[in-house]
Amino acid sequence: LLLVDGGGQYLDGTTDVTRTMAVGEPSEDQRHKFTLVLKAHIAMATIRFPAGTSGMALDAIARAPMWAAGLDYDHGTGHGVGSYLGVHEGPQRIAKWGTSQPLLEGMILSNEPGYYREGHWGIRIETLQVVTPAAVPEGGERPMHGFEQLTFAPIDRKLIAVEMLTPDERAYVDAYHAETLAKVGPLMDGEALDWLKRACAPL
Repeated sequence: LLLVDGGGQYLDGTTDVTRTMAVGEPSEDQRHKFTLVLKAHIAMATIRFPAGTSGMALDAIARAPMWAAGLDYDHGTGHGVGSYLGVHEGPQRIAKWGTSQPLLEGMILSNEPGYYREGHWGIRIETLQVVTPAAVPEGGERPMHGFEQLTFAPIDRKLIAVEMLTPDERAYVDAYHAETLAKVGPLMDGEALDWLKRACAPL
């Protein structure tokens, strides 16, 4: 497994993105652990929460798939991201510990659950997302927030154990890849575009 954590400072924002890729054929154990991390990532990408909720209150939702398997990761699920300042910048964060700061509309946070086997290999899937208003379900009584994805980079399909995903999780991955191809594809051509089309094919 190759884990690449990268990013940079650009005129239109600061990026922080991690993808884990298989070099060669991954083992069943690696695919199992990767898919648990992916389920945690999807849980945080799709969560809806009442306005005024802190990141500390959301953290366990991402960890639930890992905890159900007797696993965990020893870092926060998400950190705030500044612009032209710190790539790790508060006061907002999503973690077991830290702050009661509510997640406010317009705040940018990472979504980066992981799994690490010391001395062997590690897995992390990290995107940036921004807090946005979310539709209130029929009968709902509270203003709601959710996240809009800001990072568009393929998730290695070779590492996904599709049978572990729920129909909604599978639909999320396919929709995310379709949006990635639609947004990034027009900026590419030739072999790079061919690769992106393969990387973003439906599961």
